[in-house]
This record gives sequence, structure tokens and C-alpha cells, in this order.
Amino acid sequence: MTSIGIIGTGFGGIGTAAELLTHGYSDVRLWERAETVGGVWRDNTYPGAACDVPGPLYSFSFAPNGDWTRRYPAQAEILAYLGRVADQYGVTERTRFGARVVSARWDQDAWHVGFDDGTTESVDVLISAVGQLSEPSAPDVEGWESFAGTVLHAGSWDDAVDLTGQRVAVVGTGASAVQIVPRLAEVARELVVLQRSANHILPKPDGAYPDWYRDRAQRERRPIDWVTQQFSRGLDPDSTVATVIERLASAHLRLRVRDEELRRHLTPRHQVGCKRILFSNDYYPTLTRDHVRLVPHALAEVRPDAIRTADGPWHEVDAICFATGFDTQDFLHGIEVTGPGGDLHEAWSGGARAHLGIHVPGFPNLFLAYGPNTNLGGGSIITMLEAQARHIRATLDRMDHHGARRVQARAEAEQRWDDRVQHDLAHSAWASCTSWYHHPETGRITSNWPGGTHTYEAAVAEVHDEEFLWT
Repeated sequence: MTSIGIIGTGFGGIGTAAELLTHGYSDVRLWERAETVGGVWRDNTYPGAACDVPGPLYSFSFAPNGDWTRRYPAQAEILAYLGRVADQYGVTERTRFGARVVSARWDQDAWHVGFDDGTTESVDVLISAVGQLSEPSAPDVEGWESFAGTVLHAGSWDDAVDLTGQRVAVVGTGASAVQIVPRLAEVARELVVLQRSANHILPKPDGAYPDWYRDRAQRERRPIDWVTQQFSRGLDPDSTVATVIERLASAHLRLRVRDEELRRHLTPRHQVGCKRILFSNDYYPTLTRDHVRLVPHALAEVRPDAIRTADGPWHEVDAICFATGFDTQDFLHGIEVTGPGGDLHEAWSGGARAHLGIHVPGFPNLFLAYGPNTNLGGGSIITMLEAQARHIRATLDRMDHHGARRVQARAEAEQRWDDRVQHDLAHSAWASCTSWYHHPETGRITSNWPGGTHTYEAAVAEVHDEEFLWT
């Protein structure tokens, strides 16, 4: 019987485990560093945390949810949904909680997994479902250690902190910031928002579902999926879709912000789609409130009671809230992975890469969920994760068919895949500016898939024997 270990219990870990368990793989064990399942939806509890993909599409196809209370569900609802799915499919009972994986070493046809408490486990197959958005990132600026006030990060929020009546700085204006800023503005005495570059923001077609409609909301899945596929087409800078998105974002800004100087600061200077397109109805209005100030400059220095922005002025604050995202380039952060191919992080020194975003040559029986070049500019990541889970299960089926003990992608197959992906990315909007999608040293786009979810599903739907080594 094949033993399978999965690192992480977010959407990727739960979805992969459910796929394997429902297809006869019974020796499935999961390791979770926290005390509950949920991944980013357990960890991101900042004010206003919610999905920017409609709920009917942000759920497993094999476990539709009839309990969403609104079109764009909030963090607590998503976490509760994940918990129910994990319980229903036997994932929770197979999870070892409080188990932080620190190493994985291939030896004698098995992965030997080490934990931070000194214990080890061995499995035939190892699946990483740690994802791309698990390690919060913040800028390293002068005087940082001297700050005497409260410091928070969107990815590791302290719910016990009360910011009522305080002078608060929010660093960053990305996806989490557009949710945090309106909520903090309701309680802060003063709010200063630091922006390095403006983003394209579209209206958010959100709203509460009436009780009678909730179990019917899943009918929205197909039309929502069609709309999100168009966003993927908008990554082509010459497309009609890109022009439409640009015009919609510009009209939304003009409607919500009357002040010409503020509107000028909020006007993106990059091509639409190069950075993540955001959705919000209340972010722009919040920035026009009397006690809220947008500073279109980066954080430069910190002292005990204030921060200095790159344009020179100091701003006295009681708290700093970082909405600066995650370390997206260090895949499998904090885990030392060694196999016949050597040290995985050394192999990825110029940027992570994997065949189909799942297989790394030189590392047999290692699979990645939400691996390199599988992030999206439009659509639901859940669709990608389900496609990867099906592919992983099908690969294990083929391994059994061949009577093999191990499988790994051929280097030449991975190279062909990578050449195709990087060629398409070079002609996309993502290549036109600097963003978190790029490796900081090589500039390689390691995060994103250059297309829609349907093209990726087709690409990984079959296991082509000639692309792999079966031993």
C-alpha cells in the first residue's frame, strides 16, 4: 500500500487528500503546523478579510456550498466551509496538528520527513501543499526595531489588538489593503495609507444572498466562470478585454474620487493586468474622508513614534499595519528538501520551476500543489488545485499500473514545458512591470500561469508516460 504525506491543510491539501481518499488511497496523512485546518483562510483574520472570487466558484466542484450568505464570502465563512469539507472527507482525522515540517530527504525509495520537535515520519510519496501565500513579507527599513507602538501584518493579524482612537499607518495598497483600509478608517483617529504604486480597481458586484436563494446560488458557477476566463484574456495587452477593463477601472475611479490631485495619485501607471486587478466599492470613498490621507510614497524610515516616507516628511503614528503580501518566491519556505537532484532550493536559485507546475526532475515521488507558474490573473485557484489533485492521483495510478516504486518528470519534458510557459508569459501584461510575480534577482516570472483555468485543466488532464521516468 502506497503511503502518502501531505504538507498543509489549506484548499490544496484538503482537495488533494479528498481526491486520493475517494479513489482508494487510504494511507494518507497530513501535517499541519497550526492547530486547525484552513491555510491562509485560518491565518488571515484582518478586518474586512474576504474573497475576491465569488463563492459559487470559490468552492470545490465535488463539495458545492449552499450556505454562502453573500456572493463574496468573508474569511470566517470560507474557513467554516473548509472545516466541513475536511471533516466530511476524513481529512481532519488524518491530520497531525502542531507539526511543522522542517526537512524532507529522499533515501531508499522513501521520503523521510523531519519536524521541528525532532520527530520523523517516512512515506512513499510526498505532496507539498504549502502554497505561494503562506509566509508574510514586510519591508526592512532603517530604525525598524526602535518603533514603540503596535505592529501588525495582514497575514498574521492579532485580533486582540484594539486600534480605536489611534493614529494608524497602513503600508501597502494591494488586495488586502483595499479590504483593511475601509475597516480601520471606521475606528482610527487618523489613518495614513502609504502607496508605492496605484492599482486598477473595479467595482465589486457583491451583495447578501436572501435565505431562499442560498441553495440556488451555485447556479451562478458557470456564468461566473465564463466572466473570469475573460479576465485571463485581458492579460494580452492588445486584447479588447484589456481595453474594457482599463476603461471600467478609470470610470470607477472618476466616479468615486472627485478631487483631481487624489485621483491623479490613484491612477495606475502600469499596463492593466501587470499587477493584480482589485475589486472594491468602499476603498476609494474611504480615501476621501477627512481623517484619512493617501501618501503616494514608500516607507523609508521608522523611529519610536513615527514613520518617514520616501518624499521626506515624518508621520506620527501609534500603530503600523503591513499589507505588504507574502514571500512568494521562496517556495517551500523553511523546509530543507534534498533528493537525487541535490538541494531543491539550490536547484531553484534562479526561480522555482516544475513540469506542469507539479513535478521537479531529480526529486522522485515529490508533487507540488499550487506550485510554480500555477497562480492566476483571472478565475478561481480552486479550479487549478482540483486539476492538480486529479493529475497527482492519476500519476499514482499510472505508477501502480507500471509496477513502479517511483516516478519523476524527465528533464527534457520539464524544459519543453518551461519554454512554452515562459514564452507565453513574455508576451503577457505581467512582463511589462515589476511585481511580486517576478524573481527579484533574475526577473523570471515564477508565480503565474499564462492563461485561463480551462487551458491548464486540459494541459494536466492526462499523464503522458513518455514525459516521466518510471522506476
